[in-house]
Order: sequence, then C-alpha cells, then structure tokens
Amino acid sequence: MKARKLYNRIKNLRVEKGISRKDLADHIGVNPQTVGYLERQDYNPSLDLAFRVSEFFGFPIEFIFATHEIKPMSQELHKQSPE
Repeated sequence: MKARKLYNRIKNLRVEKGISRKDLADHIGVNPQTVGYLERQDYNPSLDLAFRVSEFFGFPIEFIFATHEIKPMSQELHKQSPE
C-alpha cells in the first residue's frame, strides 16, 4: 500500500518562531536536511517525529499535519470570524 502524502505547517511555524532549520533540527533531534524535506512535504515523518514537532511548537499534531492541503491561517481565521 502506498503511503499517502501529508501536508504540514512546519515552515510557517518555524518562520513565525524566528528560528532556522538547523535550530529546529537540533530541538527535534534530526538533521537540518530532514527539516527541509518535511517543509517541502517530500517526506512523511514517523509518528514519533510528528509528536516531537508537535511538542516543540506546542500545538496538536492535527493542527500541524493533515492528509489534505492546509489553507493559510489567514483564510482559516477569516472563515471562522462572525460576519
């Protein structure tokens, strides 16, 4: 069975936090190149790595990773705001 593609918000969260790929890699215990693969969605993380990313950013896994394309946060917020 072919693995399905996972989408994520890692790059946006990392940039918002003001840290480099290397800093994130050091915190979650991977090579900076792995962070690049994750950000480009060229690599699906293991469940353990997904938890480490989630714990680092302080958000639930389902906020960071999804099986469908993730809309920009601005679109998500506008969709939820009352008219």
